[in-house]
Amino acid sequence: MIGIYLIGTLVIAVTSFFNRNKTFGYSLVALFLVMQWLLTVHAFIHNNVTEWVYFSYDSLGIVLLITLSIVAVPAALHSRIYIENHHENAQTRAIYLSALVLLIAAISAGYLSNHIAVTWIFTEITTLSASALIYHHRNKLALEGTWKYVFICAISITFIFIGILFLSLSLQHAGSDDLSFRNLLAKSDQLNPVWLRMAFLFIFTGFTAKLGLVPMFTAGIDAKDTAPAPAGALLASVLMNLGFVGIFRFYIVVANTPLLHWAQLVVGSAAFLSLFVATVYMMKVKNIKRMRAYSGIEHMGIVMLGVAAGGIGYYAAVLHVILHAFVKSSLFFQFNQLYRVFQNKSIYHVGNYFKYNATGAMVLLLGFISSTDIKT
Repeated sequence: MIGIYLIGTLVIAVTSFFNRNKTFGYSLVALFLVMQWLLTVHAFIHNNVTEWVYFSYDSLGIVLLITLSIVAVPAALHSRIYIENHHENAQTRAIYLSALVLLIAAISAGYLSNHIAVTWIFTEITTLSASALIYHHRNKLALEGTWKYVFICAISITFIFIGILFLSLSLQHAGSDDLSFRNLLAKSDQLNPVWLRMAFLFIFTGFTAKLGLVPMFTAGIDAKDTAPAPAGALLASVLMNLGFVGIFRFYIVVANTPLLHWAQLVVGSAAFLSLFVATVYMMKVKNIKRMRAYSGIEHMGIVMLGVAAGGIGYYAAVLHVILHAFVKSSLFFQFNQLYRVFQNKSIYHVGNYFKYNATGAMVLLLGFISSTDIKT
């Protein structure tokens, strides 16, 4: 099924890119959503089954895939509303829809990948597709946000690649060259600790660009602000979950070695620094979208504290990323309505929203309350 999904997605994305018919373009996205849910149901039914050697339907991948598939539906609907309200031309609409499909598919494949190199490949694909969405408005701010995102993500991908090389050297000590997470876990007691330590530092640092964690948290701030709100919803939720998957799967391998306490120190330190940075910036920022972007850094800091704690902290971390994905994406979706009323992103110019949109105001209120409850 994963093979059909990937090939079908590629065909839909390429067709959407060259298509200029509005109705046909939206129909292609609808077809993709059907494929997305078929893959999700298939993965749920075939729990712990491996396909195409490099993909496995494990519990973590399935639960995050379900989350993504749920968020993808309103993301597509709000994207259509956004495109129609802004009267986008045929070419701009085609690029947006094609990039949207490719982004969701790459995240899905990254969730299900059981090989660290394959996860790395699909993480890079998310960078390329997300960049097209960030640059959607084709203005100076969009160009700056895209340039920063591509530059930082390029560095992060390089870090992950170097980490994979170090991991290969560590695995040679165990007499194996299979970089699947299952094999790494099975050979964890035979991995060379020196090379494994280096691998963890580079891979962890690289994936923090997607997760939104110190030190490479800056990649997503401008991106989430300048991208259209429906695309920003994906960047601020399910894409961050891909960064979590990349770190968490490898962290489990390291946790089964004598480097556990050292890894906990690394992860815990990055988490505390992320909480500090997010708190400082959230007190200064008045742009609503940027404030929500920094809020994501705070949430991911809490998630990684759960990972560093271990035990039941793992379950708490996974639950947190799922709830965060639903709440944060909902807040970004509602921003479209808020901006349509006030034509402003500053918190000083969006007061008395209940007067103009009582339902939307309730969504925002519940979203902020839920966001606070998640942290407590």
